[in-house]
Amino acid sequence: MTRTEELMIYRNFEDGRIFEDMIWILDHYEEKEESSVLKEMYYETAHGLIEMAGNFGFAGNLWHNYLTYLLVNNENVFSTSCEIVGRIEGTINELVRHDFEILRALYQFDFGKLDEKLGVTGMQYLRAYQNSGSGKQFNQRIRDRIDTLTRELEASVSVEEFMEHMIHFYKEFGVGKLGLHKAFRIVHDEAGVKIVPITRIAHMCLEDLVGYEAAKQKLIDNTEAFIKGKRANNCLLFGDAGTGKSSSIKAILNKYYDQGLRVIEVYKHQFQDLNDVIAQVKNRNYKFIIYMDDLSFEDFEIEYKYLKAVIEGGLERKPDNILIYATSNRRHLVREKFSDKEERRDDLHSSDTVQEKLSLVNRFGVQIFFCAPSKKEFQNIVRTLAEKNHVVMDEDELLLEANKWELSHGGLSGRTAQQFIDYLLGKM
Repeated sequence: MTRTEELMIYRNFEDGRIFEDMIWILDHYEEKEESSVLKEMYYETAHGLIEMAGNFGFAGNLWHNYLTYLLVNNENVFSTSCEIVGRIEGTINELVRHDFEILRALYQFDFGKLDEKLGVTGMQYLRAYQNSGSGKQFNQRIRDRIDTLTRELEASVSVEEFMEHMIHFYKEFGVGKLGLHKAFRIVHDEAGVKIVPITRIAHMCLEDLVGYEAAKQKLIDNTEAFIKGKRANNCLLFGDAGTGKSSSIKAILNKYYDQGLRVIEVYKHQFQDLNDVIAQVKNRNYKFIIYMDDLSFEDFEIEYKYLKAVIEGGLERKPDNILIYATSNRRHLVREKFSDKEERRDDLHSSDTVQEKLSLVNRFGVQIFFCAPSKKEFQNIVRTLAEKNHVVMDEDELLLEANKWELSHGGLSGRTAQQFIDYLLGKM
């Protein structure tokens, strides 16, 4: 008997259908009267493991990989307490040792006995599976971490060692989707608001953004204070298009991900869901940046009122593990027109109207300006990007072609420079 019904902490596994079916098979495979049902369940379970391998890119012992996948995704009182901080104290450790003794036995089970008893051969291929692809659900970084942990758990000589490997993983990489992934978006369906991982993100580094050293340092200083648990401000990156505002946020995420930083991207039409999003992450040990790209409002749009209330203004204080970073081409965010001045003549409290439109931007304690580069700065960006991408070209010709390109492709900006280099690489 597998004794899995005795589990106290590690229960209710997400994506646990394969687990439940396999446990039933292991608990009943010696009963002759169930042989036909067992065979059918066996092949259905094997099918599930193969599909999982295709989705996640797993190889080797697929049953062990699946068990590890369940363990790193099970958000319970123990795993969420260990994320980022590591080992904890208390009676919970004894309860977890009890569970890990049961789960460790599943890694050690000899499936040869099962194959022989049922007269099947499929599991021998699933114990040394060779995958043909990298998977769709995980990137290679996450898949490799789970694969490494699987081998460590397989080789554990004791429950204590098994537990140490799990604690180390939770501390280094976290637990569940919030631990395994860097960035997220939100979706709203019939079940409510869900935080969904973004599996493919740009591996941007701050060094890739040429220039803007003062602006980048200001962003780094604020983010490092946030990561270290010190006081930090909501941050607005504003200025000309194509100057690296969004790229800076992506680079910050890549720089501080291993220190517990996560980013949740939210669009303007989703601001009414912000309180639900915050409620789902406020008690976790990660630091969350709620990221709003290209933030601006027309004077008739009222979504900014939701954002104002969330940032500063509601009765509940914004959690210490959450900041809001936004990018915008407008500094004041809410559009103002010359006609507004005419309307204010008829407004008994015109100053109140002005303050209402400025009240949102004033909630961002750090405001960083990104201006379009000069001609000389643009050429320096082109030279630097060409060198990084190994573009072999006479410098005078390179800059001449870059000048022609920017005149017809959006003007002087870092984005235009990158597009020009991409054009050259496409011709190489």
